[in-house]
Amino acid sequence: MNHKNTSFIAVEDRRGETLQIAYHNTPARDTEEPGLVWFPGLRSNMNSTKVNAIADWAARSGRSMLRFDYSGHGQSDGAFAGGTISQWLGESLAVLGEAARGPQILVGSSMGGWLVLLLLRALARGDELTRSICPVAGAVLIAPAWDMTEELMWKQFTPEQRKEIETRGFRDRPSRYGDGPYRISRTLIEDGRAHLLGGETFTPPCPVRIIQGMKDQDVPWRHVQKLTRILKGENVTLELIRDGDHRLSRLRDIEKMLDIIDGLYKELAGS
Repeated sequence: MNHKNTSFIAVEDRRGETLQIAYHNTPARDTEEPGLVWFPGLRSNMNSTKVNAIADWAARSGRSMLRFDYSGHGQSDGAFAGGTISQWLGESLAVLGEAARGPQILVGSSMGGWLVLLLLRALARGDELTRSICPVAGAVLIAPAWDMTEELMWKQFTPEQRKEIETRGFRDRPSRYGDGPYRISRTLIEDGRAHLLGGETFTPPCPVRIIQGMKDQDVPWRHVQKLTRILKGENVTLELIRDGDHRLSRLRDIEKMLDIIDGLYKELAGS
C-alpha cells in the first residue's frame, strides 16, 4: 500500500476530542461491480497480510477497495486503551459515508466481523445510523469475534481478573502473537454490552459468507457456528477450515478466502 495516498477524516471521540482516522481508497477501474471494504480486527490495521492479498486481487480485477484504521490502530490518532465498540463502529460509519460510493461488499476480520454484523443488524432494522452509508451488497466474515467483549473476554476472565478490571479500570492481557500485552479497559467491556447480538435473530439484508478455522484459540469455532442460528434467511453459509487458526493468513487460507469472495461476486452478478 502506498502510504502517500492515505487520506484522513476527522471524527470526535467520546470526550469530544477530534481524531484523524486514516483510510485508503483505491477506485474501481472500468467496472460497476460492488467494491470491497475491509474492517480490521482488534489490534490489527489496514496493512495486514490478508487485506493486502485482497487489495491485490481487487486491483487485478479492477474493483474498488476501501480500508481504514480504527483510532488507536495503525496510522489513525488516539490511544488503543481509549477505544470502545461504539467509537470504532462510529468511525467505520464515518469512513463509509465519506469514501464508499455505490454498493459494497463488507469484509470483516475478527472484531471487524462483529462491527460488520452490527451494521447488518442496523440495516435490517432500518436504524437511522445507516441512512447515510452506501448500499451493502454482501458480507464476508473471517473468524468473526461477535460479542467478544462479553463472551470471549469478560466471561473467560477469572474472578481475580474481573476484580482487577473493576478496581483498576483495566487489565493488561497477554498476546499470543508476540506484540506485547494489550490493555482491556472497563469502559471497553461496559460499552460492549450495548452492542451484544446475544441470541436475538435477524435476517441480514444481503448474502453472508463466514470463514472460520477449527483450531482458532481466540474465537472458538463453536462460538462462530452459533451465528448460523442468529442469522436467518437462506443465504448465509459457514466454511470451516479444519486446521485453520485465528489469523487464517497461510497461502491456502487466503486462496480459500479469495475463492469465497469471488464466488459471492459471481452470485451477485447472476442475481
